[in-house]
Amino acid sequence: MTKKKVVLAYSGGLDTSVILKWFINKGYEVVCFVGNVGQQDDFKEVEEKALKIGASKVYIEDLREEFVTDFIFPALRGNAIYEGRYLLGTSLARPLLAKKQIEIAEKEEAEYVAHGATGKGNDQVRFELTYYALNPKIKIISPWKDPEFLSQFKGRSDLIAYAEEWKIPVKASKEKPYSEDDNLMHISHEAGVLENSLFRPPEDLFTKTVSPKEAPDIETIVEIYFKYGTPVKVINKNEETIKTEPLELFIYLNELGDKNGIGRVDMIENRFIGIKSRGVYETPGATILWIAHRDLEGIAMDKEVMHLRDMLIPKFSELIYNGFWFSPEMDFIISAFNKSQEAIDGKVILSLYKGNVNVIGRESPTSLYDQKLSSMDVEGGFDATDSRGFINIHAIRLKAHNIVLRKKKPYEWRKK
Repeated sequence: MTKKKVVLAYSGGLDTSVILKWFINKGYEVVCFVGNVGQQDDFKEVEEKALKIGASKVYIEDLREEFVTDFIFPALRGNAIYEGRYLLGTSLARPLLAKKQIEIAEKEEAEYVAHGATGKGNDQVRFELTYYALNPKIKIISPWKDPEFLSQFKGRSDLIAYAEEWKIPVKASKEKPYSEDDNLMHISHEAGVLENSLFRPPEDLFTKTVSPKEAPDIETIVEIYFKYGTPVKVINKNEETIKTEPLELFIYLNELGDKNGIGRVDMIENRFIGIKSRGVYETPGATILWIAHRDLEGIAMDKEVMHLRDMLIPKFSELIYNGFWFSPEMDFIISAFNKSQEAIDGKVILSLYKGNVNVIGRESPTSLYDQKLSSMDVEGGFDATDSRGFINIHAIRLKAHNIVLRKKKPYEWRKK
């Protein structure tokens, strides 16, 4: 009898190692998939551990370049930022990992895919919506929503006991008092001691950014060049270092952001499933790029296009956060955003200093900014008397509103 085959998203940690053995003990053939999206792991060690536990095969996939070009940069072109603060590092990595996992399942002719995300968080949704979007016939096993698994494993102590019983190697280190997700774009810290909203994260929590207080007391001047809204070159003017390849460019901006203490965010956010949670994020390189890109749009994007696009940013960010990267509405929004980026060319000059990213200059060959027309000192072809008619036309509606509501004191509510 042929064993049922499952492709497991595997990290090498306690949870997925126990899940791997649990599947094997239930009679499954398990193929492990490990996606390298920039996390600081020893992938050879992870592979050896999976094979030792009993995986029939282990795929180690380097997805960093694809992560930058096909996920981070498209999100940047749309200025994605969830609830005004979170740059969506974990949210963008999940659909890429799930996409590759589905590809491996199809290659292996596996009927099932599985992941180790919990039943309270966002990741379960992001993985499973992507699985179904890319392979509607796939069967998903989610142990942390499986009654049998939950009855057997009620907490970390049960996982450790199972690991000891089946001789699964577990690193003898003290459990961190919070949960982390690390990738090329960011690292997130949440849960545990951070659930106390008044608890100040200790400095040793941060691993991708130095404290702004410890950052150099000298600004780093950086030029970032864009083509169609995509970063194509970075120049560090302090050292004349130049980076042009997407992955190399992004890694270098991470290094500059780390050195200058850039990209820390501490926030309470709304999860898709309705629970509020606290997230502490470090997103150095993407923070620099987001600020630079947004500024370049100011000089090169049409006003009405910008305002329409800005209406879509919250929805775009919400779709990414909630796991709808592969959806018809996402296809529509990204198409619109790509159209808006056709003239977003040029460079932005930034000062990086002690946690701050300050734009100090910008230029674009497609600039819509006319210095003479905007000047307060030069008339520049603008007839100031035309403004009288402009104001009068816009005042017609306000005058009519006042006549209708004059006796009702319509603005009294504003004083309450």
